[in-house]
Amino acid sequence: PMEDVLDSAVGAHFSGLRRDLRRLSSSSSLPSSPSSATCNGAADAPSGLASPAPRQPFVIGVCGGTASGKTTVCDMIIQQLHDHRVVLVNQDSFYRGLTEEESEHVEEYNFDHPDAFDTDQLLECMGKLKSGQSVNIPIYDFKNHRRCSESFRKVNVSDVIILEGILVFHDQRVRDLMDMKIFVDTDADIRLARRIRRDTVERGRDVLSVLEQYGRFVKPAFDDFILPSKKYADVIIPRGGDNHVAIDLIAQHIRTKLGQHDLCKLYPNVCVVQTTFQIRGMHTLIRDRDITTPDFVFYSDRLIRLVVEHGLGNLPFTEKQVVTPTGSIYSGVDFCKKLCGVSIVRSGESMENALRACCKGIKIGKILIHRVGDNGQQLIYNKLPSDIAERHVLLMDPVLGTGNSANQAIQLLRSTGVPEDHIMFLNLISAPEGIHCVCKRFPDVKIVTSEIDAGLNQDYRVVPGLGEYGDRYFGTD
Repeated sequence: PMEDVLDSAVGAHFSGLRRDLRRLSSSSSLPSSPSSATCNGAADAPSGLASPAPRQPFVIGVCGGTASGKTTVCDMIIQQLHDHRVVLVNQDSFYRGLTEEESEHVEEYNFDHPDAFDTDQLLECMGKLKSGQSVNIPIYDFKNHRRCSESFRKVNVSDVIILEGILVFHDQRVRDLMDMKIFVDTDADIRLARRIRRDTVERGRDVLSVLEQYGRFVKPAFDDFILPSKKYADVIIPRGGDNHVAIDLIAQHIRTKLGQHDLCKLYPNVCVVQTTFQIRGMHTLIRDRDITTPDFVFYSDRLIRLVVEHGLGNLPFTEKQVVTPTGSIYSGVDFCKKLCGVSIVRSGESMENALRACCKGIKIGKILIHRVGDNGQQLIYNKLPSDIAERHVLLMDPVLGTGNSANQAIQLLRSTGVPEDHIMFLNLISAPEGIHCVCKRFPDVKIVTSEIDAGLNQDYRVVPGLGEYGDRYFGTD
C-alpha cells in the first residue's frame, strides 16, 4: 500500500539532487512535457566545483575637498549598516613615501596632486577585496611622510567597501570599481578651518605652514582635480555629515542593494530573507560539518521559522478593524484564511513544525518523489487536502538544488487545480540552477529562501551547501 511506501522513505534524501542524474543538456529549452523532470540549460552542471563566483561586495566611493567631512559621512554610513560587514579604505593610506631629497624640501611637495598617490597599489588592493581576498593596507606616517615599513592594517572580506579620498574619482580605473559614487560638498571656509585644526592637532604642523600649503597646493588642486570630478558623482551631499537626511537615504539604498540578489532582479517572484549577523551566524552553524545533531536541528528550526514567517508575509490580506481593550479602534489586517502546507518527503517534513507554530490548525499534505533512475523523477505518493485547489499552498523543501523535484511537485499541484500564483515554495538554501529551472517553467510561483548558494558541483550537490539535509536533521547519517 502507498502508506508503506511513505513509511519506507527514511533512506537518504537528496533534497532535489540525485547522485546518478545524467549530465544535463546545455540546451536552454524547457522540458517538452510536464512529466519530464530534467531542466535543460538552467541546471547545467559545472565540470568541477560550482563555477559561479562569490557575490562581490558593494563598493562606495566617497570624494570631496580636504576636510569636507568625508570621514564623518563614512562613519555615519557604517553605523547605519551595522548588520553588514563594512570596511573603510582611505586613499591617504596609499601616499607614496617621500625620498630623502623630497623630505628635505617637504614644503615644496604637492600632497594634493594625483601623482602623490600610488594608484596602482590601490587598484591591486581593491581588486583583491572585490574578489573576496583579505589584504594588507599600508599605514602612512604623516609626520615623517613615509610608510610604516613593518606595519599594515589587515582588511578582511566584507559586504561593503567604502573607498574615501580627495581624488578617488580622478582615475577612471578607480571609478569603474565603484557601485555608488558620493561627493561631499562643503563650504570652502569651513573646510579651511577644519584643515587647520586637523593638521595642527593630529599631524604636528604649525598654522603658517598649513595656510601656505593650502594656498600653494590644496586650493589649486581642488580647482584643477577635485571639483571637476564632482560630475562623476551619483549623489552629492551638501553640508557633509550635518546632512542626516541624505545619509539616511543613502544607507537605505545600500541596504536595498545588499538585500537584493541578482536573481531577484531577474525573477521578481524570488524573495531572499534580508540577512543579518544573526541569520549569517545560524547559517555558519548549520553548514559546519562538525555540528551536533541537536544543535543542527535547533538552528535549522530557527531559520525555518524565519523563512515561514517571511513567506506568510507575502500572502494576500484583507483590511480589518477591531476594538481594543481601551475602547479605541485599531485598523489592521486579517490573515489569509484558505491556506495549507505541502511537504516534499522527507526533508520537507522538518519544516512542518514551524508552519504549525505560525498557523494554528493548518492542513499539511505530503508528496513523495522517487529519485532513482535515468528517466527523471517519478512521483510515487501524494496525500493532499481535498479542497487544495481553493487554497494558497506553501510547498516546503529545505534545499532547492536542480529544481527537478520542485517542478514535479508543482506540476502535481497544478494538476489538482491549484493556480500557479497560489503556490509559494519555501526553502532554506537555493542553487541558482534550481531557481532558473523553477522560474522559467513556473514564472508565477513565488520562491522564498534564506540564502542563495554558489551553485551545483559535478555530483549535482549544492555548494557550499548543507550536505544531506534529511540525514543531518533526523540523525540518520
